[in-house]
Amino acid sequence: MIRVIDTHTHVISTDAAHYPFAPLGGKQSDWSRERPLGAETLLAMMDQAGVAKSVVVQASTAYGFDKSYLAHSVAAHPDRFTGVFCIDVLAPDAAVQFNRWKDAGLTGMRLFTTGSTSPGQATWLADERTFPIWDLAERADLPVCLQMRPEGVPDLLRLLQRYRRVPIVLDHLARPSLADGPPYKAAQWLFDLAAYPNLFLKLTSRTVEQSSEGASTPQAFFPKLVAAFGADRIAWGSNFPAHAGPMSRLREEAEHALSSLGEADRNWIFTQTACRLYPALTH
Repeated sequence: MIRVIDTHTHVISTDAAHYPFAPLGGKQSDWSRERPLGAETLLAMMDQAGVAKSVVVQASTAYGFDKSYLAHSVAAHPDRFTGVFCIDVLAPDAAVQFNRWKDAGLTGMRLFTTGSTSPGQATWLADERTFPIWDLAERADLPVCLQMRPEGVPDLLRLLQRYRRVPIVLDHLARPSLADGPPYKAAQWLFDLAAYPNLFLKLTSRTVEQSSEGASTPQAFFPKLVAAFGADRIAWGSNFPAHAGPMSRLREEAEHALSSLGEADRNWIFTQTACRLYPALTH
């Protein structure tokens, strides 16, 4: 039986006085307001879904750059969680903040360049002013998740060409359009990125749903994706509770969508790639 690790969850404290909201863009996301989920509840949902461990990603649309509750949750449950922080990479103290949260035990960084509270695609992704932070990530062998849209691919290519040793992870596969179906010409830009060995893909519940849109089917898309990138560069993440659960349903839908893959590939996607990116999960 595959030991499942979820690489994309969020936690929201119900104690807004102690952990006040400060969303990027100034507007709190609907999901964090309607479905706040504390760490203890997330653990219960994980147990019900048969998820062994989770990567808890900073909820930028609720807390912005305030990592307090994320760090608290990870520190309280190091046997079940590791954490991905988000900082303002253009801030004068960006390097200080990077080291602070890395030293606090968080094992990944996320750059939030688009989302429900930040529509469009930010223009600063490959700004040379961000390079000192990328340099720190490279020295620390710290994976960097990118919340981005296809419009950001030119900036992504610049980063991939400059930082060949930083594990770069595309949240939601950077939102490709799959509705045209095989051979997925509208998503050719995504398959072209397979040429960069340090690029990883986070296959989320959004991806699972997109794989069945229009002329696409999971049986057509996911084998093609694995053939291009290799399962050892793809990791599953539920995006729970941003993606409405229960978590058990999200896991079941992902397993069904990937059922055409062999057991070894599914083991990489549901477990081993997560451990490759975040060795803390192996402890």
